[in-house]
Amino acid sequence: MKKDSLKLEDQLCFPLYVASRKVISLYHPYLKPLNITYTQYIVFMALWNNERMTVSELGKMLFLDNGTLTPLLKKMEAQGYITRTRSDKDERVVMISLTEAGWQMKEKCRDIQTSVEDSVDIDPDNSQDLYALLYSLIKKVSDK
Repeated sequence: MKKDSLKLEDQLCFPLYVASRKVISLYHPYLKPLNITYTQYIVFMALWNNERMTVSELGKMLFLDNGTLTPLLKKMEAQGYITRTRSDKDERVVMISLTEAGWQMKEKCRDIQTSVEDSVDIDPDNSQDLYALLYSLIKKVSDK
């Protein structure tokens, strides 16, 4: 049986879109009291693990373009969470690092992931399989 390319239920993108929106919305009750967005949260995670990065490195890691990152990073800088400085070697390169307030946010966010995972309640084996499939998909579509 051939799939109808215009039927919503036959689209791979649709369940990915809905699942992504639904899972990200689970973070909202934890992030709102901290006055940060999900995108800021993933920037924090990248910086907690890399301390100092270029905007380009961060964009590549998070699959975000400069048009998305620049206003986000300006806001995080205004909130006192990061500093943006020009590289000594190449002033076109902007380096990002966390401030003390940015490092303190790590403790405030420590239990968010566990809380979200608990609310999703997927079998650990299925969760690992889904994770592997999604990263495989990301790699395949990123190579295009």
